[in-house]
Amino acid sequence: MPDVSTFRLYLLRATYLLILVGMGLQIWPLILRHPSDLEHYRGVTRSLIGAVTILCVLGMRYPLKMLPLLLFELVWKAIWVLSFGLPAWSADQMTPDMQETMKACLMGVVVFPLVIPWGHVFREYVKAPGDRWKKARP
Repeated sequence: MPDVSTFRLYLLRATYLLILVGMGLQIWPLILRHPSDLEHYRGVTRSLIGAVTILCVLGMRYPLKMLPLLLFELVWKAIWVLSFGLPAWSADQMTPDMQETMKACLMGVVVFPLVIPWGHVFREYVKAPGDRWKKARP
């Protein structure tokens, strides 16, 4: 089985660090000091992104084991771009906040596919047998 190169592992670690620092510096002040009348879904969104930033610490130590985190980031950003960003852009209804989100999401949609070791993903998540569904018999 071919291994993932050391260079690719460092690239993955740098990506986890970029998410941790880039999103962490933006989201943690909002989590720690939020208004009491915060809209429910904004709180949920901030908590979710905060969890991603914390898990990126594990990604820096275990870059391959935490690949599902990068896959999650890629998928949610692609969904946002396709379902919210592009329709608003094509209707000329992009707010300044949406423009910033679009930039961040597009960066992820472009960078993550270049960083993710797709051969490893295919071997470990597509080709490898799944975990058993039932308890093994003695």
